[in-house]
Amino acid sequence: MSEDPFRQFGAWFAEAGRTEPSDPNAMTVATVGEGGRPAARTLLLKGWNEHGFVFYSNRGSRKAQEITGNPQVALLFHWKSLQRQIRIEGAVSPVESTQADEYFVTRPRISQLGAWASEQSRPLASRAIFEERLREVEARFAGQPVPRPEFWSGWRLKPDYFEFWQGADYRLHDRLIFKLNNGNWETGYLYP
Repeated sequence: MSEDPFRQFGAWFAEAGRTEPSDPNAMTVATVGEGGRPAARTLLLKGWNEHGFVFYSNRGSRKAQEITGNPQVALLFHWKSLQRQIRIEGAVSPVESTQADEYFVTRPRISQLGAWASEQSRPLASRAIFEERLREVEARFAGQPVPRPEFWSGWRLKPDYFEFWQGADYRLHDRLIFKLNNGNWETGYLYP
């Protein structure tokens, strides 16, 4: 194991990319809403480096509202094929508009249009209404690039805690943690 949590993440993430059958970048994103009620959902990691872990979504979504109210967020990567998981905790902040723009243009056109058509996390009376909104957006942007909507962007989680979990026979797992303390990573182990 590396003494650098980002290097260790990179090694495990690369191995998951080679062995996990689908979406090795899928992660559970856990937030806390009003009254301390937790919520979790699966999103895709779209970038990472020593500055943090980036994901994108609609700024009007439930997760965005919860992040605004409490920027402390947890991520969980689980790779069943490797019997591994990584927990990452820290504070989330918005990415720069230019970074969101750069990512948005890499998305498939239908996904770009879907970002415009969706009022994410709001009640929807029928699928037909959403499909009609999608047709309207397709007509609006016919023959031209689809710009990123202002209400769609990304966040970066700056970690202050990592836990690397390696499954083992008879549930005798290995758990290595990294905690950020005054700018330095302290390591330790947890009982399985």
